[in-house]
Amino acid sequence: MQCPFSDNPGFSRLSSHVAERRGERADMQDAHVIIEDFSSFVSHLHSSVGRISYYAVFDGHAGDRASKFAAENVHKKIASGFPKGELNRVEADMKKCLVDAYKKSDEEFLKLATQNKPVWKDGTTAISVLVINNTLYIANLGDSKAILCRYNPDSQKHTALPLSKCHNPTDYEERMRIQKAGGNVREGRVMGVLEVSRSIGDGPYKKLGISAIPDVKRCQLTDEDRYIVIACDGLWKSFSNDEAIKEINCIIEAKESQVESESSVWDAASNHLASEAVRKLSADNVTVLIIKIS
Repeated sequence: MQCPFSDNPGFSRLSSHVAERRGERADMQDAHVIIEDFSSFVSHLHSSVGRISYYAVFDGHAGDRASKFAAENVHKKIASGFPKGELNRVEADMKKCLVDAYKKSDEEFLKLATQNKPVWKDGTTAISVLVINNTLYIANLGDSKAILCRYNPDSQKHTALPLSKCHNPTDYEERMRIQKAGGNVREGRVMGVLEVSRSIGDGPYKKLGISAIPDVKRCQLTDEDRYIVIACDGLWKSFSNDEAIKEINCIIEAKESQVESESSVWDAASNHLASEAVRKLSADNVTVLIIKIS
């Protein structure tokens, strides 16, 4: 998909390309969202906010209900709480907006989960990238990740810049929070079961320190930025950040030399990366979302 703001000379041109693989799982528990024109969800935008786009990947576990719920609702919470006023006001309040959207989505899903018998135990990691003009706002829970490929003209090399921080129970701060709440970490998992320390859902573990408060990062796009990769841990179990960038660049170079259309080149890259993750014996679901930046 191509962002409708691509003709504005002040904005980087964006186009998104996604691939999904079930892997060795019995079903697909991932979900993703692409909203190129997010401004249609916000009724009170100031004229200084010229472009908003939204991209997200949700990696469900213990079922697909939490990931589907998050895919349907997180962006709505962002839209309803979107800061009013000029761009500087939006920038100042954006972190709070994203944190509130994740927390409210978690609260609503947990309420829904307890209304069902048996109670739903589903949970999901979450990572979303909101592009406002030429600034990225990245919010995440769990071990899904986003990286940015940036070209260094001095070294003439591409670098993978992390845009998110993984939340693993073995990390000191995460483990301390879990232990303070009465939980424990065994074999790298909360209570020996849950592999992440922050998520939407996971009702049985919320009282044991599992948090729905995301980390929020901000990144300004530059003329040297090439693309963003957003993916669940099914990809990152098979590829390091640098390996993913190298693999994508190899496919892009090979396909471009064959004079293929731009869209097919990047579709091929996302599909290749997802397939390679499965081929490398990633037993998990795999979702790869690449946002090309021009």
